[in-house]
Amino acid sequence: MRYMTAGESHGPEEMAIIEGIPAGLHLTAEMIDAQLARRQHGYGRGERQKIEHDEVHLLSGVRHQMTLGSPITLNVHNRDHNNWADIMDPNQAATAENSTRKVLRPRPGHADLVGGIKYGHTADLRNVLERSSARETVMRVAVGAVAKTLLHEVGVDVHGFVRNIGPVHTNMDLLAGMTDLEAVRQQTEQFETRTLDANTDEKMRALIDQTKINRDTVGGSVEVIATGVPVGLGSYTTATAKLDGQMAQAVMSINAFKGVAFGGGFESVEAFGSEMMDEIYWDADRGFYRGSNHLGGFEGGMTTGEPIVVKAMVKPIPTLYRPMQSVNIQTHEANRASIERSDTTAVPTAAVIAEAMVAIKLAEAMLDKFDADQLARFKQQVAEYRDEVRSL
Repeated sequence: MRYMTAGESHGPEEMAIIEGIPAGLHLTAEMIDAQLARRQHGYGRGERQKIEHDEVHLLSGVRHQMTLGSPITLNVHNRDHNNWADIMDPNQAATAENSTRKVLRPRPGHADLVGGIKYGHTADLRNVLERSSARETVMRVAVGAVAKTLLHEVGVDVHGFVRNIGPVHTNMDLLAGMTDLEAVRQQTEQFETRTLDANTDEKMRALIDQTKINRDTVGGSVEVIATGVPVGLGSYTTATAKLDGQMAQAVMSINAFKGVAFGGGFESVEAFGSEMMDEIYWDADRGFYRGSNHLGGFEGGMTTGEPIVVKAMVKPIPTLYRPMQSVNIQTHEANRASIERSDTTAVPTAAVIAEAMVAIKLAEAMLDKFDADQLARFKQQVAEYRDEVRSL
């Protein structure tokens, strides 16, 4: 399985092509739209969400709600393009009239300056920020929705939620009282901040409100859990085959993500081996299992069969309505950075995007290990493998 996205933030369309999804998977636009709606709904989002109402169109690879095994093309229209048609028109030469939103003052923390230098876009940094916009993640979530649909067929569930926004932290002890990942989903999805309880949600919303008043932005961290993952995905044999390394790269590739950890993560640097290793047990019904999950479901770059636990840190959004110091890329004069329409925080949305990326990497790993031509054989092979592992 592999995919590619295309499109600019204010261009007409966002697109993705997925190759390698087995034939016979039940898939509808409504399934994907449900995940796109989750991406749009999160406390702290900006004005653009009032314009966009993301809906996917399936252009290839699906017939009568069933995948064909051929490449799947997904398309989401940018409604805001109506306000940018001349500025983003690929067929018109640049004129004074259609270059009215030129960007010459790069924003600290954004790709503006480095991208302009690298690709020679010093005449207008909009050529950088249009692709480097987080708008591209709409297609990652769409692809992730397809991956989650496939994983669901073999009992793998994936869900992301918010650990903290700024100094306000979720009470992670509440996870212990939840029986399964569906219970976590039901709890976090009722709050606009995707936290675990109403009290923390209220505090997070108050922090976001004050941050907006201050014309500032705020970051945080998210956690993604995947359950039902079979043992042995990935490999220890080469550096590039290690699945936790692949997954870390996938999550780090999301705009504004600055750190990824598994299980105990960065907390383990102060622990002893006796506190962090997951002791091994055996049961006639379960086979081999662990008494804890401090390593987040990975050993040696391979899945252990325990839940995958991914934690990721999200920096504050670089576009501030109280812009920071910058320099005009053409005149070199000191000035304040450009202002683009933006969010106060994207941490609740980041949880959905990280969830999508984890699902994509798990789907890729599953299709690499098992039959990828048709769903029936894929499911059969997964079931037989689970039985084999339990019997060891």
